[in-house]
Amino acid sequence: MAATVLPQVMGGVLLLLLAAAFASGSNNKVPPALYVFGDSTADVGNNNYLPGGAAVPRANFPHNGVDFPTSRATGRFSNGYNGVDFLALHMGLKRSPPAFLAVANKTNKQVLRGLLGVNFASAGSGILDTTGSSMIIPLSQQVAQFAWLQRQMMMRTTTQQQQQQMMGRSVFLLSTGGNDLFAFFSNGSTAGDEQLVRNLVSLYVEHVKALYALGARKVAVIDVPPIGCCPYPRTLHPLGACVGVLNDLASAFNRGLRDAFRNGSLAALSLQYSVGSSHAVVRSILKHPQRLGFKDVTTACCGSGRFNGARSGCTPNATLCHDRRDHLFWDMLHPTHAASKIAAAAIYNGSTRFATPVNLRQLVEEDKY
Repeated sequence: MAATVLPQVMGGVLLLLLAAAFASGSNNKVPPALYVFGDSTADVGNNNYLPGGAAVPRANFPHNGVDFPTSRATGRFSNGYNGVDFLALHMGLKRSPPAFLAVANKTNKQVLRGLLGVNFASAGSGILDTTGSSMIIPLSQQVAQFAWLQRQMMMRTTTQQQQQQMMGRSVFLLSTGGNDLFAFFSNGSTAGDEQLVRNLVSLYVEHVKALYALGARKVAVIDVPPIGCCPYPRTLHPLGACVGVLNDLASAFNRGLRDAFRNGSLAALSLQYSVGSSHAVVRSILKHPQRLGFKDVTTACCGSGRFNGARSGCTPNATLCHDRRDHLFWDMLHPTHAASKIAAAAIYNGSTRFATPVNLRQLVEEDKY
């Protein structure tokens, strides 16, 4: 993304966002590995390997990946990198961890030695096993896949203490929840929304506890953005505005998640954590798009129909915008490479508005193991 001229009237928060987005420095304390769990916001190609035909959300075809190195569609729901890719680079890793299903049946010495890490995220999945197609990989199964991988790693580690140190210094990143909220909204009633949020947060906590039992000590969570402002939900609003019910659900879930880490049962664990707010970043972009380099924050770059937000998504026959750098949204639900770059930088380097109680850089640099 090209550098942006900073207006004299720009506020401190926006200035911080841009400064962080274009900072090239990386962390001096590189974690041994990054383990990623979540949905399409984090998937780097796991769904490419799943059976199920059209029942499985995929992005392994053009126009996806048009700005990825070698212009290759990898399974990322983006024109280039997604947020996880940028966070991995900020951490000092040479590349983003590979999709688990791409390496599960291979002897990858780097992965089995506890280096680099693995990405378990599956597009369309959620915190609930019932969210999305039965063919995709819910969060519970992703955690189980990590447990399997950890056993393989244990057989190749010199000592249990060495294994604990590697796990303790590695970062476990979770980015999920939006699909569960969409599924609830699609049922056509908001009755029981408070109970839904409590259930989602409670189950999320149990998954984090399971990772803790497997050795995780540094957990990074990415909250749910204002999903009601994505192009697809806008197509459902008669005036094309953001869908408030979805945004309210996202806000309630995010509050519950933060409270669970700060005051709930997770607070009793020897857990270091950072909750990154994609919600705050997207809100900042929506409020001051031009100051952050965006001209269009409502229409998808790739898609069809109203706001390019039709459910058919970004297909080879979809309309493709000319300049992907000035769009917030790549397709009906996902950010562009440019937006992901800004979000990752703010979460990694930013103030407590964008990550709390510490940013991701501080989490990585904390060294207790």
